[in-house]
Amino acid sequence: MNYGIILTAGNIHEMVEMAVAAEAAGWDGVFYWDAIAIGNTTIYDPWVVLAAIAMRTERVRIGAIITPPSRRRPWKLARETMTLDQLSHGRLVLPVGLGALDDVAFGGVGEATEARTRAELLDESLEILTRAWSGKPFSHQGKHFTTAEMTFQPPSFQQPRIPIWVVAAWPRPKSVDRALRYDGMLPQILLAQRPTADDFRAIATLASERRAPNARPFDIIAEGVTPTNDPDAARAQVQPLADAGATWWIESRWEDGTVATLRARIAAGPPR
Repeated sequence: MNYGIILTAGNIHEMVEMAVAAEAAGWDGVFYWDAIAIGNTTIYDPWVVLAAIAMRTERVRIGAIITPPSRRRPWKLARETMTLDQLSHGRLVLPVGLGALDDVAFGGVGEATEARTRAELLDESLEILTRAWSGKPFSHQGKHFTTAEMTFQPPSFQQPRIPIWVVAAWPRPKSVDRALRYDGMLPQILLAQRPTADDFRAIATLASERRAPNARPFDIIAEGVTPTNDPDAARAQVQPLADAGATWWIESRWEDGTVATLRARIAAGPPR
């Protein structure tokens, strides 16, 4: 299992320093998040934050959990992600989903809010992204996007594409099928419940049955909060999920995330 942490607090300089500390402490991934305007929350542009982190680290995976392509132009997102993948020498992962509507940059600026439309935009965006990253000529004609033929050079550092993790409403077939077409799943369950070990076991079984034998490894991502000062309890919390097939644990301190709590949890190391 790999272990990551989302930087949910701090100014941009503090977050870069925390990323450096996380790499030194043995974490495998450092993530930020992608939003425009949620209340009075301090928010930075994710690609600038991740670029700064990429320049100060050498090993950790980086990404924004999560990016909603439905409110971005996919050709611009392709350029941003390709550039960051090149800058980091292939350490970028792109977690995607429909996005949270408490971000005013959906309904407040005229972007689509209906779930079906955002899902259609997500599907078309992912198709455009993967073709743009290839470095080969492509065009697209769909319900929402139409492009002339173009070629993006250079291609993404990682080939055949930057890994894409997809938020999926488990066990809804259409949502799950979308994730299985790509490289990882962040399972979510209605009523804000956390997926259980049985859920992760079922997802791992489904992925092994449905994905081609020569497909790249499929990541299954678990999120939550583990104790800072009790490593045995932290390991006991995560181990059943690893045994069930989860490949990433992402420490997600949305409620108690302060610079102090993040620094302490980073220093304590991942719950291996």
